[in-house]
Order: sequence, then structure tokens, then C-alpha cells
Amino acid sequence: MNIAKIMIPKCFTTFLNDNQTVRQGWEIMTRNGYTAIPVIDAEHHYIGCVSEGDFLRHILSVGSLDKRDMEKHRIKELVRLDFCPPLNIDASEADVIDSSLKQNFVPIVDSRNTLCGILTRRVVIEYLAKKNGIAPS
Repeated sequence: MNIAKIMIPKCFTTFLNDNQTVRQGWEIMTRNGYTAIPVIDAEHHYIGCVSEGDFLRHILSVGSLDKRDMEKHRIKELVRLDFCPPLNIDASEADVIDSSLKQNFVPIVDSRNTLCGILTRRVVIEYLAKKNGIAPS
């Protein structure tokens, strides 16, 4: 499987920077309608993902929905390192399928752990259908 050929490149992917405020992250996520989103650091290294649940847990722990309070905290405070683990760009087809069964999207990184893009479950299913001569309807 040539992951680079079927993945959605980073330039067409929405992601957050770990130093953005919680308010900025929430606004980006809700504007795009996502339930989870990748997070990178200043050097574009993948550090994890945040989900709607992470924002909710943060709001509950802070005890405020005030946007000014959300500006006092950074996305890096919300990132769960065990959520949405990445795959290397040269991962096997079996690893891609396994990850796709567990996650809605799979972050793809290079050997330097730099985010290259994502593989959505839909893209993986379309690839496998085409490979097996099944035309999607």
C-alpha cells in the first residue's frame, strides 16, 4: 500500500498547534465540524489529538464557559498522547487496516515524527474496494 498516494496531505488537513489557546482550538474544531483533530508542535511534529470530550473535560475542570478563561489555557494541556496514535508513512497495509478499524482517521508521520497527513477510514475502504474490484455506490 502506498500511503503517500492515498492519504490526505497535511496542507489539506485541519490541525491545531499545541501553543494555540483552548478557545482558538475549540473555534477551529466547531467551525470545521470535527469531533477530533491532530495537534502538532512548532516544528510540525505530531504530538497527539484532541477530541470534543477533551474540551468538555477541560471546561469541567476549569469550571467556566467564559471565552476569556479559555484564552488562559493552551491546547497542549488537553492532548492525550494515547489517543489516535500515528502510523509511519511506510506502514504495512495490515497496520493501516488495523488502525482504521480503531480510529476514524489515522495520522501519518515520517521518520522524524513530522505530520505528513491523515488517512480517513473512508479513504482506506475506497482503496481496498478498488483493489478488490468493487465499485463503490
